[in-house]
Amino acid sequence: MRLFFTLFVLSVSIGYSFAQTSTPVKKKLQAQRTTITPKIDGILDDAAWEKAPIATDFIENRPVPGRVEPKEGRTEIRILYDDHAIYVAARMYDNPDSVVHELVSRDNIGNADFIGIVFDTFLDGVNGNGFYVTAAGVQFDAKYSLIGDEDSNWNAVWESNVKIDSKGWTAEFKIPYSALRFSSKDIQNWGMNITRKRTGKNRQTFWNFVDPKVNGFINQEGILEGLQGIKAPLRLSFSPYVSTLISNYPYNTPGVKNTQVSINGGMDVKYGINQSFTLDMTLIPDFGQVQSDNRVLNLTPFEVKFDENRQFFTEGTELFNKGDLFYSKRIGSIPSYFDDSGLRANDKIIKDPREGKVLNATKISGRTSGGLGLGIFNAVTNKMYTEVEDAQGNRRTFESQPLTNYNIFVLDQSLKNNSSVSVINTNVLRQGSAYDANVSAALFNINDKHNKYFVKGAGKLSYVTADPDKNNRTGYSYDMEIGKKSGNFTFNYGQVFSDTRFDPSDMGFYTNNNFFDQSVNFSYNIYKPGKWYNKIEAWTEVEYSRRYKPGDYQSFGIFPGIFTQFKNFWSVELNGNWLAESNDFYEARNGQVYKAPESYRMAIYVNPNRAKAYNFGGNVVRIKRTLFDGVGYNFYFFQNLRLSDKFALGLDLNYAPSYNYVNWAGKQANTPIFSRYDRNTVENSMDAKYSFSNRMGINFRVRHYWSDRRNKEFYTLNSAGRLDPYTGPDLQIKDRNYNVFNIDLVYTWQFAPGSELSVTYKDAAETAEQFYPQQYGRNFEKVLSGPQNNSVSIKMLYYIDYLNLTKKKKS
Repeated sequence: MRLFFTLFVLSVSIGYSFAQTSTPVKKKLQAQRTTITPKIDGILDDAAWEKAPIATDFIENRPVPGRVEPKEGRTEIRILYDDHAIYVAARMYDNPDSVVHELVSRDNIGNADFIGIVFDTFLDGVNGNGFYVTAAGVQFDAKYSLIGDEDSNWNAVWESNVKIDSKGWTAEFKIPYSALRFSSKDIQNWGMNITRKRTGKNRQTFWNFVDPKVNGFINQEGILEGLQGIKAPLRLSFSPYVSTLISNYPYNTPGVKNTQVSINGGMDVKYGINQSFTLDMTLIPDFGQVQSDNRVLNLTPFEVKFDENRQFFTEGTELFNKGDLFYSKRIGSIPSYFDDSGLRANDKIIKDPREGKVLNATKISGRTSGGLGLGIFNAVTNKMYTEVEDAQGNRRTFESQPLTNYNIFVLDQSLKNNSSVSVINTNVLRQGSAYDANVSAALFNINDKHNKYFVKGAGKLSYVTADPDKNNRTGYSYDMEIGKKSGNFTFNYGQVFSDTRFDPSDMGFYTNNNFFDQSVNFSYNIYKPGKWYNKIEAWTEVEYSRRYKPGDYQSFGIFPGIFTQFKNFWSVELNGNWLAESNDFYEARNGQVYKAPESYRMAIYVNPNRAKAYNFGGNVVRIKRTLFDGVGYNFYFFQNLRLSDKFALGLDLNYAPSYNYVNWAGKQANTPIFSRYDRNTVENSMDAKYSFSNRMGINFRVRHYWSDRRNKEFYTLNSAGRLDPYTGPDLQIKDRNYNVFNIDLVYTWQFAPGSELSVTYKDAAETAEQFYPQQYGRNFEKVLSGPQNNSVSIKMLYYIDYLNLTKKKKS
């Protein structure tokens, strides 16, 4: 392995020394000031546009990189500015019958043509803000960075309008300076790129060519020159809200109401501290409109990671996600600490809130003109209490979650060549005797001047304070990666190490420590279309893992794959893996080794041309395990149907049977028990949307998940990690059968810029009883007839811009 690593570094060094890549010339557009404010109606007949310079000659990024936009489908962009805003006029030539314009909710593109402009106001090639509008008039905005790529959860308040006419379609933007951060220089140049998507032709073009062989997006921008005398306004806005929640669950328990009603109020505040930094705060937030988590039957020894759907914790968090130390679901939704020491024998739980109430959360983030990024995050969750009833019918409560304070501090210095160095600290402080946790990390990412070769890494240190049962624990971890990331051929070599005490799980997501992993990846991508394909990607990855202490082999695997997009825009991916027999130190749940069997996996994925009104696809996966001839499958099928530009349906069907699998099943007198079992998993979901306009619509989603585990034979582990038939007394380990059913129905109306009324209906049911194994229909019937948690939430949020408020008072 040392010889391999030496040769690898040598090859990178030689490649770096002889790389001769010319830096492409960036396009430039002269900014023009206007004294006439154009009317944002989508009609380009304002006199102000007549003398504005034109940005045209767009270049294709896909499917044929480098091809110049044809004259009959050309794009012409004019840009003006004044003391208050940037104005954009866009003419997209096309056959009007070919302009695709599906109506969807804000921040979604759907099946529609779009035009967008991205500004890098500090011209650092690292950060940017994008503003897009579809041919249906739907707005989409996003923040870009080398850290988090595209953050579509970022929202700004700006104006746009579109028109479809005999020449194609047009769009006008007004982007107020309050939506941007920029320096106080008297004369400024901004990075800028403009992109157009012709969905019917699956063609995307850029004003300044974005080469798919070059890593990065913002670093391939053009330049908007000569912005003079613009000043950042006071950026202060308030978004107060009021909401009500009516929920019903058949507790049918004396003293507990089946139907409960609550009225809530709070506020979001956004304040521009200066030209570079912004404060975002949410006070007494209401997350009742957030989509339900996709819960599953988890048979692994590790926690399941769920997606974050709460907007405050997803918008503008790219700095806080550095180092992979922040799992925002820890704040309120899935806290890592729960104290059940107040629970006594024979107690019956009446109320047991597992989620914490978020009292407030605050973010301060931004980047100076010198490239120094700063991020400060703080959130507080309230105490939570569990209510129980003893055998005599007496009730009491005990504190199960303390008042908790979550903090993150980040410094990120941008260097030349899109390189950076960073430090980050996360801290969790709990009131009372509960333990606290702290994690610090230092990171670096160094690129060569052509953004072609790189080396990056991180060193991390965790510290958990003592609680009544544990000593203080300090642990450390590091990761590093070196390779080539631009060009047709790319490669990388990586290492990840963790000692036995490293633990970032109080504010991050972490499954296990005590390992030393190495991996090497090679890929070759063909971006230039051939006779029958648009693009081909091929790769192979090799992974090797060892336990750190005591040192021992853990696993070895090879993961090849190939992806091809055809001329008709259908695509097929073939991938697989081979995993050698491994030493699994976690499956037994007590540190004892389990010799996990050798396995093989093959998969084929088929994806359609999604521009078609009806499209479908799916995948087939087969997994073969050598122990007991275990075999598993996954059959997934999806289809989408657009009945009109307003109405669309989607259906996802997933069936995953497995036979003669072996895993941990439970324990008998502290002895881990394994079982050979069969399992069925069925997951079906349907979604629908109806858009009344580009500001109003209904979204519907229903999901049913069923999974079982039918034990066939039980085993114990011997000292070698192999299985011996179980010969002890009768076991109390039962088969598993789990159902979850969710409905999410959401009506939204953006009745003014930044202001929204939403009405949400939710239905949730969950069962984990032993009934109807292998009978999907009976399980579905049972979960529907079981207890349902129904709720209706109404929320109104109103956006108040301080500048507009003062203007109205003066007038």
